[in-house]
Amino acid sequence: MEGILNKMGTDYYCQKGNGPRITVIDGGTGLSVILRGMKKVTENLTAVVTVADDGGGSGILREDLGMLSPGDIRSCILAMADEEGTMQELLKYRFSEGRYAGQNFGNLLIAALNGIYGNFETAVAKASEILRVRGRVLPVTTQDVTLCAELQNGDVICGESRIPERVISEKSGIRRVFLKPTRTIATKAAIHAILEADVIVLGPGSLYSSIIVNFLVGGIGEAIQQSPARKILICNVMTQPGETDGYTVSDHVKKSNEYIGREVIEYVIANNKQIEEEKLKPYIKDGSRQILPTKTDKVYLNEKEIRLIENDFTDIKLGYIRHDAERIANVIVGLTHEY
Repeated sequence: MEGILNKMGTDYYCQKGNGPRITVIDGGTGLSVILRGMKKVTENLTAVVTVADDGGGSGILREDLGMLSPGDIRSCILAMADEEGTMQELLKYRFSEGRYAGQNFGNLLIAALNGIYGNFETAVAKASEILRVRGRVLPVTTQDVTLCAELQNGDVICGESRIPERVISEKSGIRRVFLKPTRTIATKAAIHAILEADVIVLGPGSLYSSIIVNFLVGGIGEAIQQSPARKILICNVMTQPGETDGYTVSDHVKKSNEYIGREVIEYVIANNKQIEEEKLKPYIKDGSRQILPTKTDKVYLNEKEIRLIENDFTDIKLGYIRHDAERIANVIVGLTHEY
C-alpha cells in the first residue's frame, strides 16, 4: 500500500466528521439504494462508481457529447445529497416529450458542468457541491471505457446494455468480461479512497456490469488487495437475466475474487427470507430467480473462512424488490467495531 500512496501523494482523502471510512464500489440502482442507508451512519462515505453504462439517456449523452456516462453518478449524488425539495425534484425530472424525451435533467446538469470545466471529475465534484452531498462520489476512471463480454460460445459483445440481450438470445452464458481499451487507469481519488477505507463494500449491483466492471480498471484490484479495510460483498437478492442466470451466493464471491485478483472477501451479506410468490411473479416472468444461501454455499464460505451474515435484508415497495439499506448499513457499521 505504501508504494501506491507514494506514487499518488496524500491530497485525495481526508477524514471528515464522525463515523467509519466506508468506500462502496458499485454502480446501478442497487448502489444508490445502499448509499441512502450508509449516509445515515457515517459522514465519511465514498462511492466509487462505474462509468461504463451506455444505455438510456446516459448513452445518448455519451455518444453525442463524447463525455463519460453520467447516469450512475447522478443517482449516487441524489442518494447522498442533503439538499431537499425542489432541487432534488428538478434533478430527478425526466422529460416526457420532444427531442429530450427520456432524458434526465440531472444528466444534463453534469453534462453542462463537464462542458464548463472540461473535466468529468470536476463536473461531478461541482454537482456534489450544489446538492451538498454527504461524502464523495467518484468516477472509477475518467477514460472512455466500454464493457465487453466473451460468451461461452466464443462470441464477443461490446456495450454494457447489449450483453444481457445477446446472452439470452444466443443462450450462451458469460465466459469472461473485459474493458476496451484494455489498458485503463483508475482515478487517484478512487484509489486513495480504497486504500484509506476502514470498510470496503462491494455491491449490491449487477455482478458483472456494476461490480466487476470496476475491478477491470487498472489499479482498482491491486488497491483492494492492499487495503487493510474489511472487505464485504453484498449479494444480489435476485439473479440478473442474461448476466447471472443460475448463480448462487458462492458464485458471486468466486467471480468477485477472481477479478480482484486474490481471495480477499471476508464477509458476505445475503438475504435468507423467501419472498412471497405473488411478489416474485414479475421477476420470474422476466427470467429472474431469488438467490438464497444454500448448504453448499455455507460449506464453501466456511472453508474459505468467509463469514456469512444472513437475515431478512429485503425491502419491497411498489412491487420492486430492493435491499433494506438501513438494516445493511447498521450491520456494516457493527463490523467496524469488531477490530
